[in-house]
Amino acid sequence: MTIGFRRICKLVVPIAGSVLCLSRAQFATVKMATANVDYKAASSIHEFTAKNIKGEDVNLDVYKGHVCIIVNVASQCGLTANNYKQLNELYDQYAESKGLRILAFPCNQFAGQEPGDSEQIACFISDRKVKFDMFEKIDVNGDTAHPLWKFLKLKQGGTLGNFIKWNFTKFIVDKNGVPVERHGPNVDPKDLVKSLEKYW
Repeated sequence: MTIGFRRICKLVVPIAGSVLCLSRAQFATVKMATANVDYKAASSIHEFTAKNIKGEDVNLDVYKGHVCIIVNVASQCGLTANNYKQLNELYDQYAESKGLRILAFPCNQFAGQEPGDSEQIACFISDRKVKFDMFEKIDVNGDTAHPLWKFLKLKQGGTLGNFIKWNFTKFIVDKNGVPVERHGPNVDPKDLVKSLEKYW
């Protein structure tokens, strides 16, 4: 019995090791598959992937040929009501006629004003009849910032530093996926129309 057990151990241990290695390799592959490109080497937003509010991966090349507004949003900010109202109005007016797309990214990095999970955020936007594209909550600043947002900040720096200062910072991206303008939280969405007209 002892000999049999040792033989079994000699067979099982390498197999278990292989299984462990395979699991690690598979895990690495999964991470590689969901990882974004190096933001410093990217030339457009179309090279990135982000998860929508349902947790599904979205390849941003679906926005090729569309002028886009990319904005970090929050549900409990003093700017929330006005920005959501005007973003909705922009989308209603220009989504069909000009192909405008709005990509909204919830972020809780500013005074904890987006504390909810994806389900709560989805309910919030449903109540406000939001039609534009909502993505999963992310960080926009620091080492944990989503690669897309690192790219946006790299291409369109801000005043007194490239970091995002507050909720509802807005980037305009042209039809080729290139960030062409950056507007601070104090700029109302309706005031972006003159800028957007340059890129239709």
